[in-house]
Amino acid sequence: MKYFKLLISFALTIGIFYVLNTKLGAIPPLGKFLNPNSGIWQNETDESLTGEINVHGLTDKVTVHYDELIIPHVFAQNEQDLYKAQGYLTAKHRLWQLEFQTHAAAGRLSEIFGERALNYDRTERRRGMGFGADQVMKYMEDHDPKTLSFVQSYADGVNAYIDQLDPKDYPVEYKLLDYQPEAWTAKKTALLLMYMTKMLAGYDDDLEYTNMLRIVGEENFNLLFPDFFDVTDPVIPKETDWSFIDVPQTELPASQAVLDTIAETIEKPHPDNGSNNWAVSGAKSETGNPILANDPHLGLKLPAIWFVMQLSTPDHNAFGATIPGALGVISGFNQYIAWGETNATRDVIDWYKIEFNEDRTKYKYDGQWKDVSVRIEDIKIKGQESYKDSVLYTHHGPVVYDKNFKSDNERSGYAMRWIGHDGGNNQKTFLELNKAKNYEDYVSALQYWNAPAQNFVFASTEGDIALWIQGKFPNKWEGQGKFLMDGSNPENDWQSYIPQKFNAHTKNPERGFVSSANQHPVDENYPYFVFNDGYETYRNRVINTFFNAKDKFSVQDFKDLHNNNLNLKAKELLPYMFIHMDITSLSEDEIEIYEEIRAWNFNNDIDEVGPSIWRQWYGKLYKMLWDEFDVEDMALTSPYTYQTIYLLKNHGHHEFMDIVATKNTTETAKDLFLLAFKEAAKRLQEIKEEEGDYTWSNYKGTYAGHLLQALPAFSRFDIPIGGDRNIVNATSEDHGPSWRMIVEMTSPPTALGIYPGGQSGNPGSKYYDNFIDDWAAGKYHSLNFLQSNEATSAIIGTQTLIPASND
Repeated sequence: MKYFKLLISFALTIGIFYVLNTKLGAIPPLGKFLNPNSGIWQNETDESLTGEINVHGLTDKVTVHYDELIIPHVFAQNEQDLYKAQGYLTAKHRLWQLEFQTHAAAGRLSEIFGERALNYDRTERRRGMGFGADQVMKYMEDHDPKTLSFVQSYADGVNAYIDQLDPKDYPVEYKLLDYQPEAWTAKKTALLLMYMTKMLAGYDDDLEYTNMLRIVGEENFNLLFPDFFDVTDPVIPKETDWSFIDVPQTELPASQAVLDTIAETIEKPHPDNGSNNWAVSGAKSETGNPILANDPHLGLKLPAIWFVMQLSTPDHNAFGATIPGALGVISGFNQYIAWGETNATRDVIDWYKIEFNEDRTKYKYDGQWKDVSVRIEDIKIKGQESYKDSVLYTHHGPVVYDKNFKSDNERSGYAMRWIGHDGGNNQKTFLELNKAKNYEDYVSALQYWNAPAQNFVFASTEGDIALWIQGKFPNKWEGQGKFLMDGSNPENDWQSYIPQKFNAHTKNPERGFVSSANQHPVDENYPYFVFNDGYETYRNRVINTFFNAKDKFSVQDFKDLHNNNLNLKAKELLPYMFIHMDITSLSEDEIEIYEEIRAWNFNNDIDEVGPSIWRQWYGKLYKMLWDEFDVEDMALTSPYTYQTIYLLKNHGHHEFMDIVATKNTTETAKDLFLLAFKEAAKRLQEIKEEEGDYTWSNYKGTYAGHLLQALPAFSRFDIPIGGDRNIVNATSEDHGPSWRMIVEMTSPPTALGIYPGGQSGNPGSKYYDNFIDDWAAGKYHSLNFLQSNEATSAIIGTQTLIPASND
């Protein structure tokens, strides 16, 4: 018996040892994870901000001053050391995020999560993310080895930090997921830039529009999806003179759209990815200095998207928001200029139907058969054999959809033509902006920018303000790119590109300000085809109305505008609904809700109930109106918000006002208003019973989620902030202003900034999410722009990075 007990004890010990050291499903090896010497507990300590650190590869010492926000102010003697230090410091504070983003971009999440991430990885590989990064690398190798050397320095800095780590020091996410960091490479920076390009230029509806055209016909399609809305307040002022443009638009060929059907398209970036930016001239500023603002609208994530730094050498001194993985300051300022970006949302993705021969080794083009090239994507899967996906490439680009992926057609596929696959040198634009001294330098820096299309706002201490819509844009024939095109017809190819000097821009406009909020870039007078690619129609009008309302503006005015909660969408539709909706059938409870929204002032403030009622009511209304496009076996879309409201107010008896489920073809907009309100009221009453109230703060429930959505303990919930999509303060549930910056062009500039997160990527650090409460309250932090390598009273710690002794 005692031997039996001994065997049982031994077996239990082995079992416990196995469980504690083996990853079981989503659970990490608990022994390693909870080990007091190397597990999660090691991640509770705050970052070291003082002392000397040996860094391999440095040629001279680099001084890093940390202020109370733990913003590193980096002073190097040359650019190679500066970017090496930037890589090192970014890895020090954000290593896991830095690497995880490029795993996602490359389609390598199966290596971390196993087979459940395979479909995501296949999608990214077929989107051509790795291919695009390869093209970026090739371009830098062939045309700009200097920039490539800076990118390599950044990689060396990241690796210098990784090489100093013991496993016990790995960020907690590595321990949770049971893997370890790998060496950083220059290609990973290219992948990060591709990730940016996808997030901001990866939204297209060509295939959905093709199906819509077939279903509703050309007349109705043009009504639902006009090239220009009836109200257009473009980025570039309407009165702009385009007579200097002497390269004509590509002539319209005789080609026809291919009216194919596909059931499902690949996942697209968040439709609200956008931003605001603006600048006023000195003549329109209370102090006589130009003022510039920027607030990119992206996912609210922890660790935060941005990492704020000051990057200085004897030749330049830049400060602002950086993105882990990319060099230099992305949205910021130096001693002479300030700059920021918003998404221009130009249509730079087109789709082509490809006809293959029998064994899919060739495809038809211009009456002949051209060779297909094949890129073998070897997708490694944790705990399993790799999955090999053969992605076919034509001269258009990767064949995303074919018989092996979301399609069952043996002899055809759909190829993506994306400017993001063209390589280019986006990294150089930021490096040059960091060093720019005037308008000419700013314009020169932009010439390297290919994609995503961006509205680059500018202001200088010389008094200039400007805005360029920059990207590499195909010179399309009228209508090109709206629908699926025949890939065998050469007339459907991109025939040329708009010369960069003819990209839409404005400098020192007479009105005294420039602004962009993802609206239509130009009006109908611009001599090139610009497709209505889902342009914003509300934030931009609020912003421009604000700047047209008075003669002078202050930094406080800029703060107020950043935090403006006016819901122009509701303001333009609700009064019409109040007038035209028959309320005689409303119950007592419904009348109470109706009176609540009647009393609303159209501001989405946190203690209001009006925004919650509006969100429910409009959501039900939108779904009822466009129910005919809710079809399972066909990829479809529905009209944009502005055109939906235009149709409700101006075409209230149109055939689209029917409700498919009831087979009633007699409804009007007036009927839909009432039906949608009753459904909304029912849901609001349920929310009130469940939650106690439906004030906007409780209803919306804004949160900043950890990049691993399964980690609520590392996230922040119930953030008390107003706003919503289509509002200048564009904060919805998990999306919104990811970095608010205001710069006054004093000499040197003075600046404010804040973002929803913190400088540290360590959930155990007090600096992980310490900005969120101030951000939600509309507050800002002063950015301490040091003019020399001297610590001031705002500095709480200084580190010196020194060349390692064996270098």
